[in-house]
Amino acid sequence: MPPERIPTQITLHQKSRVLEIAFSDGRGFSLPYEYLRVYSPSAEVRGHGPGQEVLQTGKRSVEIRSLEAVGSYAVQPVFSDGHSTGIYSWDYLYELGQDQERLWTQYLEKLESQGGSRDK
Repeated sequence: MPPERIPTQITLHQKSRVLEIAFSDGRGFSLPYEYLRVYSPSAEVRGHGPGQEVLQTGKRSVEIRSLEAVGSYAVQPVFSDGHSTGIYSWDYLYELGQDQERLWTQYLEKLESQGGSRDK
C-alpha cells in the first residue's frame, strides 16, 4: 500500500496564480489556478457519469479567493468566477500534480477541437 499522501505545506501565490503543495513523501507540485479550476472534481464540471464532463472555457485569469479545509482529507477552493463546489482530496491533488503535463495537454486539445478558448 502506498504511503499516505498528506500535504505538509500549501501556499497560494496570488501574483502567479499558482497553488504550491508539498507532500509528506517529499514530492511537491505547482498547480496553476486555471488547471485546478478546469479539473474541478465537482459534478458541475465532471457531470454525473462518463461522457457528461462540461468543458471549462475562459478560465485563464481565474483566481482562488480562499481555500477552506474539509476535515483532514481535502480543501475546497473558492474561485473568482464563483465556483466553490469542488472538494479536492489530498489524493486528487497529488494525481493532478503527477499527471499535470498529460492532463493539461488533453485539456488544450479538447479546447481546440471544440473551438473553445482559455480567455472567454
